[in-house]
Amino acid sequence: MTETHMAAEIGGAGEAIARQLTANRETVADLAAALRKRDPHFVVTIARGSSDHATLYLKHLVELRLGLVCASLGPSVASLYRAPLRLADALALTISQSGRSPDIVAMQAAARAAGAFTVALVNDETSPAANEAQALLALKAGEERSVAATKTMLAALVAGASLIARWSEDSALVRALEDLPGQLVANVAPPPEPIVDTLAAARSLFVIGRGATLATAAEAALKLKETSAIHAEAFSSAEILHGPAGVITPGFPVIAFVPADAARAGVLETVERLASFGAAPLLIDVAPHPIWPTLVAPAAGHEALTPILALHAFYRLAEATARRRGRNPDAPPHLAKVTRTV
Repeated sequence: MTETHMAAEIGGAGEAIARQLTANRETVADLAAALRKRDPHFVVTIARGSSDHATLYLKHLVELRLGLVCASLGPSVASLYRAPLRLADALALTISQSGRSPDIVAMQAAARAAGAFTVALVNDETSPAANEAQALLALKAGEERSVAATKTMLAALVAGASLIARWSEDSALVRALEDLPGQLVANVAPPPEPIVDTLAAARSLFVIGRGATLATAAEAALKLKETSAIHAEAFSSAEILHGPAGVITPGFPVIAFVPADAARAGVLETVERLASFGAAPLLIDVAPHPIWPTLVAPAAGHEALTPILALHAFYRLAEATARRRGRNPDAPPHLAKVTRTV
């Protein structure tokens, strides 16, 4: 079978991220120094779709490593409701593949007018979002032909982590980022066939995570809907017992992105609880579980980056699942590569 664009782009993520880290090294260092001087009081993010999942990952890093509150802005606040916001002393981060959706561009402009310092993490460097931001971190992912964003999503996660690493002067995170492209290039193992078979047979499922892996859970749920037409919902492991677990029946699949940090034990405890209700767990972790099927992804050199390698491994699983279900992950029905909303 001819390789899908999605598979090729997953395979090309390591080279793209190496290109980004090299090209942006001075830009990131200069921007981080400028942010330390500006000393913003809080951070807001502007994004939709996969890019909004990247901002959820960024929120985790900002709040834990910088001690700043980070919140997502609804773009319709500016594009539809024209509601003024008070954003003096804020940093506004826009994440977008195309940088062309009218609501994203409008919200970024409104944030700047309201006093925020605007930074765009965008793949299309000629886009309005890139041109109108006060600073640009180009994703450098190159062309992405599949409707399902993979390479650009991973590039956005790395660009965000690079900025936080330099801003917080975390030398360990900076060093681990330098090793990440090689780990992505080496991460070529296909997903185990029994796991593909199980996922391809699913009609509905949950994806859970916590902390940084809540972002990857949200992205995984979107990819399963997008490429395989599987109804997947993402929840924090701290939230799923507050109602959603009520729909679990025997054999109901639950995918768990197991964190490498302080959230690890709690996620595994929640998975065990869900299994006692009849759920069928599938873990994404750095080592096999003795009981439950596990998609093994390598550990990064820093716990903050392990979710990126886990998501990269999951993308291969999502692509294989779509093909097993007889679907073309490059061109899902009803969807377009560039989505323009107002």
